[in-house]
Amino acid sequence: MLLDKNLIKHFSDYLRLEQSLSDNTIEAYCHDAELLMEHLAESGHSLSVGDISHEDLENFFAELYDIGISASSQARILSGIKSLYKYFIQEKICDADPTQLVSFPTMGRHIPEVLSYEEIVSMIDCIDLSDRFGHRNKAIIEVMYGCGLRVSEVISLNISEIYAKDEFIKVFGKGSKERLIPIGKKTLNELMLYIQGERLHQEINPKFSDKVFISARGTSLTRQSVFLLVKSLAEKAGIKKTISPHTLRHSFATHLLEGGADLRAVQQMLGHSSITTTEIYTHVSDDYLRQTIMQYHPRWHSQNTSTN
Repeated sequence: MLLDKNLIKHFSDYLRLEQSLSDNTIEAYCHDAELLMEHLAESGHSLSVGDISHEDLENFFAELYDIGISASSQARILSGIKSLYKYFIQEKICDADPTQLVSFPTMGRHIPEVLSYEEIVSMIDCIDLSDRFGHRNKAIIEVMYGCGLRVSEVISLNISEIYAKDEFIKVFGKGSKERLIPIGKKTLNELMLYIQGERLHQEINPKFSDKVFISARGTSLTRQSVFLLVKSLAEKAGIKKTISPHTLRHSFATHLLEGGADLRAVQQMLGHSSITTTEIYTHVSDDYLRQTIMQYHPRWHSQNTSTN
């Protein structure tokens, strides 16, 4: 069964008649269901309820985080999605509840997981370039880390939006907001190596002829395929951190700020409407600086040693 407006209407009736919830709560929960439906549709995911996995939900909440939705608001939205799946199970619309594997966000300001430059290089080194999609996969990681793109921006990137001569790419972020992002020579080279090599040998659905990253079916990639790629490479590289495609975006921003980049410039490159969202990375950088001092400064090191 598809997650559509009709199913959400039935969910609304269930909340009103069987759960006796207030009108405000019903409206909020149905809005949460619509947000999930829109997220899945934008990612090109099947809207079949039975196909939605906990990874899909994790991606959904990662996207909410990325656009600045607070932890408390995320927790409330998760409550709505949990109620939705309670309804699905009761009505035998699906057998499994993927929300059971999704944790409520920690209240307070969450510091995103960040990879070191060495960890990112180790992930890239794990890519088998002899694989039929090796160069495509390498270009995906290079572009996500090199340009700080969201997953949705990666899979929707068009060839016509690559300005190789000027070393810029054009992306359309949340709300179809357009922005230009500088692309480094190394990242650009990897991107063009894929476009002018592997991609030329693929059979591509004409509808997706301008899309950069093409799936085995000749269509645009999905969020899920990028998510699985990142997780697989992290495992191969022996990285124990809990990461997702967003981790590469977080790492992009953090490494820029650690290198002395201006916060406003990082905000513009990330496409954040509010600088408050971007400021989370200054906290990551502060933590990085603290760890660096503790590790290398002789007075800090001696203090830590003496207390052990």
